[in-house]
Amino acid sequence: MSPTVRATGGVFCQFCGVDTSSELITNPSGHPADAAPGAGHLAELDELVSRCTACPRLVAWREEVARVKRAAFRDEEYWGRPVPGYGPADAEIAIVGLAPAAHGGNRTGRIFTGDRSGDVLFRALYDVGLASQPESVSLHDGLTLHHLRITAPVHCAPPANKPTPAERDTCRPWLVRELDLLRPTLKVVVVLGAFGWQALLPVIADAVWEVPRPRPKFGHLAHAELPATDAGSPLHLLGCYHVSQQNTFTGKLTPEMLREVFDRAKQLSGIG
Repeated sequence: MSPTVRATGGVFCQFCGVDTSSELITNPSGHPADAAPGAGHLAELDELVSRCTACPRLVAWREEVARVKRAAFRDEEYWGRPVPGYGPADAEIAIVGLAPAAHGGNRTGRIFTGDRSGDVLFRALYDVGLASQPESVSLHDGLTLHHLRITAPVHCAPPANKPTPAERDTCRPWLVRELDLLRPTLKVVVVLGAFGWQALLPVIADAVWEVPRPRPKFGHLAHAELPATDAGSPLHLLGCYHVSQQNTFTGKLTPEMLREVFDRAKQLSGIG
């Protein structure tokens, strides 16, 4: 049985059977537990993610934000859909965040794009050679990521930036399949924030890596090496404070601290 099937077979979904109404998506991809395992490559997975309507509360919120808009962006057309991962299919490093921002990824269609958190993140990635430019402002800005893919355990912008546990678990099969497809090259996962850390560990435990007990605790620069069960390479988990405005404005997370994390990720991945 594949890691995807093992990891999604027991996920409880309080929304199963609900016909979720979406004004932006006319051809829903179906429940993630059914749709995700069938994706043969990352481009197909991303397309399926962008058509997900599995969580009624998140569908209603993301589309309301896209209708009402923020005054500063009133002339823009919001994405208003689930935001898929971004980056090459042969990435050695992955970043796992929380969820798209209402007026960031939910507006632009690219994760961590169009908000101040993304400004800090992409500046650091550019500084260490993992991004082609220091800014990410739209889907058409020419940004290329090197050796790196960015994703999240929840693909829709949630109210108050707080997805429910049920929404997190409903979205989980997308992340499981993404890790399946990245498996041939993936060496390091940088996890932004405690929520992403806690959401990722169950996925890892059902994939091809062993999670020790007690489970590794989140912290900035926390490091855990997880052995593989398929005779492949181990996976390195690196913790990093989230690039939220609260953390960056108060100095809890500085640009120097962020660059240190990504330099460490490059070292562990073997890309220099």
